[in-house]
Amino acid sequence: MDLTVLYKLTYGMYVLGAFKDGRPVGCIVNTCFQVTSENPLLTVSLNKNNYTLDAIKEFKRFSLSIVAEDTAPGIIGKFGFSSSRDNDKYHDFGYEVLGCTPCVKGSFAGRLILEAEQFIDCDTHVLVVARLKDTVKGTGTPMTYSYYHSTVKGKAPKNAPTYRKEETKVADTTAKTLNRYECDICGYVAEVDGELPDDYECPLCCADKSHFFRIE
Repeated sequence: MDLTVLYKLTYGMYVLGAFKDGRPVGCIVNTCFQVTSENPLLTVSLNKNNYTLDAIKEFKRFSLSIVAEDTAPGIIGKFGFSSSRDNDKYHDFGYEVLGCTPCVKGSFAGRLILEAEQFIDCDTHVLVVARLKDTVKGTGTPMTYSYYHSTVKGKAPKNAPTYRKEETKVADTTAKTLNRYECDICGYVAEVDGELPDDYECPLCCADKSHFFRIE
């Protein structure tokens, strides 16, 4: 069975926000779809190891901020590649409370306020079926998962349902050889002529040079 056909499925990018023990937590999700049109129900998929899933199970209410193409890449990196268990993901960006949920500040295509009604076990992940409670209009073009990979040059974290190991590529010997350095936090690959500058920061997760290692 050729699983690469699954790569043709389309996905979006969303920042999910919730409160747990009085503090804001959150994560990036790429699987969200509308189930009903009347009094809308939506479904999101979260890994069972996701700390934000625990928050939703306790409080039920959560937000989805629809990532736009002009959303700051640092938001994607912070919310997608670190855990709320031991990180304040909102520290560098701030947040506002909408519908009793935290929404990270920034440019987004829109906001959804939802309340969980069902939790469906799906092996490694849980489908959260939630009722739409409110919406907030935004600006910009929604970021597709394809755009995230091709333009932002991001990768899927291991908790994502779309995660896959990096495929080995054959080097093009006719092109100019650039040094490639991979971020050990978010997987971003920097291609430079020579060494990384000492003050280099990952454009996706803002990690410094010490988090990059040379790859072939």
